[in-house]
Amino acid sequence: MQIAGSTANEIFESIRLLVLSGSLKSGDALPPVRDLAAHLGVNRNTVAGVYKRLSVAGIALTQGRYGTTICAPAGKGEQEGRIPGSPLVDVASGNPNPQWLPALSTLIGAFKRAPCLYGDPTVNAGLAEIAKNWIAGDCPEAYELNLTHGAVDAIERLAAAHLIAGDQVAVEEPCFLGTINALRIAGMRAVGVAIDGEGMRPEGLEAALKGGAKAVLITPRAHNPTGCSLTPERAQALGQVIARYPQALVIVDDHFALLADSAYHSVLMPDAARWALIRSMSKALGPDLRLAFVASDPETSRRLQQRLSSGMTWVSHILQDVVEACLRSSAVARQIASARSAYAMRRRELVAALRAHGIAADEPPDGFNVWIPTAGDGRSLVHGMTQRGWLLRAGDAFEVQRPVRGVRITVSMLEDGQAQQLCGDLRQCLSERANS
Repeated sequence: MQIAGSTANEIFESIRLLVLSGSLKSGDALPPVRDLAAHLGVNRNTVAGVYKRLSVAGIALTQGRYGTTICAPAGKGEQEGRIPGSPLVDVASGNPNPQWLPALSTLIGAFKRAPCLYGDPTVNAGLAEIAKNWIAGDCPEAYELNLTHGAVDAIERLAAAHLIAGDQVAVEEPCFLGTINALRIAGMRAVGVAIDGEGMRPEGLEAALKGGAKAVLITPRAHNPTGCSLTPERAQALGQVIARYPQALVIVDDHFALLADSAYHSVLMPDAARWALIRSMSKALGPDLRLAFVASDPETSRRLQQRLSSGMTWVSHILQDVVEACLRSSAVARQIASARSAYAMRRRELVAALRAHGIAADEPPDGFNVWIPTAGDGRSLVHGMTQRGWLLRAGDAFEVQRPVRGVRITVSMLEDGQAQQLCGDLRQCLSERANS
């Protein structure tokens, strides 16, 4: 046995160096606490403390009776976004259509202000007023408001503020790429909860929370990748489950709020203890306007503010002014309404074309994407479509624990007539797979 040391610090450093040198690799099991303690001649509590420290550091994962194993090194994972210069028709990127974003150049004169300095309030008063009017009634009354650099930034900060590396977080499966990556970077363990056309399934959430999940992340509408949205009945059922686990942090990621067709249905009871509601600007105003409103209970707000304090990582007041100008502009409001209708039309067109070619597809309630379930691995289908000039996103990119069979098509960039061509090529690929 290569592990050495007689103190907790020496044993920790010995294991860390073995990982850095490659002697211990991802998935390798560490000895049981009792065995390693006997080998090194130390108290079992010393080894147990070392394993806990390795878990917090993201080096190892402790799973009770299943033992402790070395974690995979944190990586970027698969990312959303386009591939510049690609000759393929990109229906995989998850991007909004640039033509349907507000022209910010017309608003330049609307956000002139005196420079902000260290110690100034982190949230502009005008933007806070807009946010509070928008959020009122959608969450418990006793809340505080913060700003982050987008929804994914909010998720990562909230997780880091409340949880420790190795904690379980219940998420929808399939799960949004940004969420998977944020939790991986923070060292959290995502626990997949199955979804259907009405959103996260209550019995799956109950099992995850009973199994020890310390937090749950729910998309109330325009779930990425499937497009599903919570119905009032499903939101109520999930809320009842959550109420039985008051110590769990509940993060509601309403990322598509400005463009949503679906109504918002809250899973938060009036007396919810630890919660946050996130509403991002990125889909409606553009990915470069990385700002999200975060309403939360006062204790969660206090923890979040420690990571967003003036002089450190607060959201730029210039960016806040741009967003405020957009949200007060009647022209931008018309642009957002037009974009909402255009995305809905694209979704309907694609679903109709799929059905016309004999491909099962339910019209998604909301979002940029249409999800197509597949019988087998979506990678082969994506490869076949690539050969025909299309770039799609395979379902395994959204896996948490179980295989995810399907492909995601982003409708925002589809031009008139392309849906029929896309579905014809997709039908050919499916036929070839069935006959092979």
